[in-house]
Amino acid sequence: MRVLHTGDWHFGRTLEGRSRMEEQTAFMDELVQIVQDQIIDLVLVAGDIYDSVNPPAAAEQLFYEGIARLADGGKRQVAIISGNHDHPDRLAASGPLAAKQGITLIGLPVPEIQSIGIPRTGEIAKLAALPYPSESRLKELLSDAAEEETLRSKYSERVASLIRHQAASFEAGTVNLIMSHLYVLGGLETESERPIQVGGAYTVDTSAFVAGAQYVALGHLHRPQNVKAASPIRYCGSPIAYSFSEAGQAKSVTVLDLAPGQKAEPQEIFLTSGRPLVSWKAKEGIRQVHQWLEERRDASAWIDLEITMTEAMSMEQIQSLRKAYDGFIHIRPIYPETEVVRASAPRAALSMEEHFARFYSRQTGGAQPEPELVRLFLELLQENDAAEADG
Repeated sequence: MRVLHTGDWHFGRTLEGRSRMEEQTAFMDELVQIVQDQIIDLVLVAGDIYDSVNPPAAAEQLFYEGIARLADGGKRQVAIISGNHDHPDRLAASGPLAAKQGITLIGLPVPEIQSIGIPRTGEIAKLAALPYPSESRLKELLSDAAEEETLRSKYSERVASLIRHQAASFEAGTVNLIMSHLYVLGGLETESERPIQVGGAYTVDTSAFVAGAQYVALGHLHRPQNVKAASPIRYCGSPIAYSFSEAGQAKSVTVLDLAPGQKAEPQEIFLTSGRPLVSWKAKEGIRQVHQWLEERRDASAWIDLEITMTEAMSMEQIQSLRKAYDGFIHIRPIYPETEVVRASAPRAALSMEEHFARFYSRQTGGAQPEPELVRLFLELLQENDAAEADG
């Protein structure tokens, strides 16, 4: 059978208020085309379908229409688990209806293994599916006072016991798979994942997945990657870059050819549907930015712009850049003399009032802040320091 592994779709997510729905729709179109071209028999979706537990209606519509297209009336099997961003009950609510189309929806951890028949080959896939195993979802009481290593060990052992229980149903004549949505020790994170672990407590040792599976399909980390372990473990990564920490990453889905007892050899199929995220550093000022725009550099990208300025950047200049190209997400002016002062002078040499006054003057072209504004700034700073001190 041919298996495709994907996940972390985050339908409904925006980028600093910019809609990504057009890109997410294009991804679903591309995914449907891939499963058709690659003659995929089983699609594994490893959680985080949505970006929130209460997704917008357009995101839900994209999801339901998309998985119906993937399953194609039961010609292809689709198995989906909830991630830490999904509402498990809401995701699984349409399970009875979806099952008639060859779609399995699993919201909460369950003890039963999923047995999935593959119409094209007549084979059976045994899937040990573990949706995002939060402390509450596992009904596991972890003491706030416990040492981090003890917490992680207890959590990891609980996850391992759930996987072993399901994996006991693996058979020599079936294709045996594990799918979950969690953080495994050794995985490389980016800024766009909202942490599911506190410290290192909610992490899982790779040994938890040594249960006889031919392949372990994971979701949560947005960088596609294999995890070094005794058995094949892989994060498929997100199909779209969701933060500038993912700039330059090649997004993909993972495809495998598997037969009972056969070693898994994951292959990447790279995606083209998402707009790239890139960072520009215009050291020669606004003129250089306009030159790049005329050259149509990164013409379809979302851009994080850092621009070196010799004088204060006006709102008119910022608006002009945004009017010239709607893909600018951040526009940050950098002032060389300020950077020199910052690098050479100790921070304590200036009071916070002076730091703020200099910043305000630079941003406004020489104006001085009103005393009331300075007072408000210092109050906010004190509140922030107090919050950090409280942990």
